[in-house]
Amino acid sequence: MAGLSLAALRHRDFAYYVTSSFLWTIAMQVQATALAWLVYDVTGSTLKLGMVYFVEFLPTVLLALPSGHWADRYDRRRIILLGVAFELAAAVALVLFSVLEMISVAAILAIAFIFGLARAVANPAARAIMPSLLPKDDLPGGVAWSSATWQTAVVIGPGLGGLLYALGPGYAFGTTAALLIAALAATVMMRGRTIEPSAHSGSSGGDLAALLAGLTLIHRNKLLLGAISLDLFAVLFSGATALIPVFAKDILHVNSDWGGLLRTFQAVGGVASAAVLTQLPLRRMVGRRLFVAVGIFGVAAIVFGVSQSYWLSAFAVFIMGAADMVSVYVRGTLVPLATPDALRGRVIAVEAVFISGSNELGGTVAGGAAALLGPVAAVVAGGGLTLAVTLLWIRMFPVLRNVDRFEDVHAK
Repeated sequence: MAGLSLAALRHRDFAYYVTSSFLWTIAMQVQATALAWLVYDVTGSTLKLGMVYFVEFLPTVLLALPSGHWADRYDRRRIILLGVAFELAAAVALVLFSVLEMISVAAILAIAFIFGLARAVANPAARAIMPSLLPKDDLPGGVAWSSATWQTAVVIGPGLGGLLYALGPGYAFGTTAALLIAALAATVMMRGRTIEPSAHSGSSGGDLAALLAGLTLIHRNKLLLGAISLDLFAVLFSGATALIPVFAKDILHVNSDWGGLLRTFQAVGGVASAAVLTQLPLRRMVGRRLFVAVGIFGVAAIVFGVSQSYWLSAFAVFIMGAADMVSVYVRGTLVPLATPDALRGRVIAVEAVFISGSNELGGTVAGGAAALLGPVAAVVAGGGLTLAVTLLWIRMFPVLRNVDRFEDVHAK
């Protein structure tokens, strides 16, 4: 088992990739936490705080098609380096603004947009390059390691960002810059990969057919369409975590510290699940297990909705995180396997918009439903809709349901 669990990490470029991704993710979590605190300290406005998140998310939507096309046309490693370099420049600018006390709302929003722009360009290339860094047989283990390190960084980053910001904004942004330098160094150590053309890659230029090739493939390939849309609608309807502050204060009657801990339980559940998957990768019935995981996510959301016990709610949130990680693991393995390398950047860019959009819209849907129905009814209804989507998708996408082994999936 030890040999199996470490198989993916024995590949030099993949090890550098995981290291870079881990450092990059912690840096972005520290930056996001510190930037949110900074804008609220400067303005005291929740509207302007929301604007920071909006301007960081906007480039993901605006650049979804071209960034995916770039990831399929140019050296993906160089695109990652370019994106991280721009983030490093933005972090250094924040350090200088903090030291010189030149912070303004306009400067914060401009830098937040640069961070979002850099991630929108680099993320499709970063995700598209990963499957080419290790043999197909080791890809499931590689996805598990990538997910585990990412989730661990998500757990560590916000707390670290808060502690550093308490020392001073310059400390937080300086640490962000240092982590990005280390991520750049690890990426430099990776070797570039030649992208092999495929029959479905579209033209080599920037015409509309080439830009839309990822969308076209997702629509044509029922396995891709089923896997991506299942996650989209499951997250869209089950936005329980967006209402954690409401449940903590009004139903569980705990303060913000214990309420914040509830969200941490979800991340810990994801880390625990990913750690198990690095040791015991799924071998059989992966399609069915994807549906089971999404179903468990819906049931756990219902339990969270009806619970009036803090620890039962914490357990439900933990299970949601663990089940969601299984879904991420299966989808994160199936999508690259079912996608030609020459189209992987565009497919992943489209997927990123769907997933990011569902997270953003899921919180909006949960808030609106809570205003209309009350928080308990909203979460229970959302969990029920997630279960309904799961059952409907089982019937609509038998090709996804019937996937037995990852080795059986081939790009078409």
